[in-house]
Amino acid sequence: MRISEKNKLEKIIIVGDRVLIKPKSSKEQTKSGLYLPPGVQEKEKVQEGYIMKVGPGYPVSADFGFDEEAFGQEEEEVRYIPLQAREGDLAIYLQRDAIEINYLSEKYFIVPQSAVLMLVREEDL
Repeated sequence: MRISEKNKLEKIIIVGDRVLIKPKSSKEQTKSGLYLPPGVQEKEKVQEGYIMKVGPGYPVSADFGFDEEAFGQEEEEVRYIPLQAREGDLAIYLQRDAIEINYLSEKYFIVPQSAVLMLVREEDL
């Protein structure tokens, strides 16, 4: 199978309450007209990027009660509380909590949802 822009992230599975973010190309020029190298821009505390993949959410036990039958089960079914983030959302996130990865020569960040400060969702996408 050939890797295309559409299917290159198909095999990635994001775990738990994390999201995969592709950083938005930053502006190279400041308001005053100075050009900043990429290293300076990437050290900003708050970054923005597009959510490419979303984890299943926060794991919770399938049985919230403490009855005797729950203790007798050997295998416990896990359910998830879904995340607010969706694929395609623009995320504003804290850089300090992001983990940078390179996948197929592109830079991405794995970010826990707790580090996402704001989402911008275009409903008509």
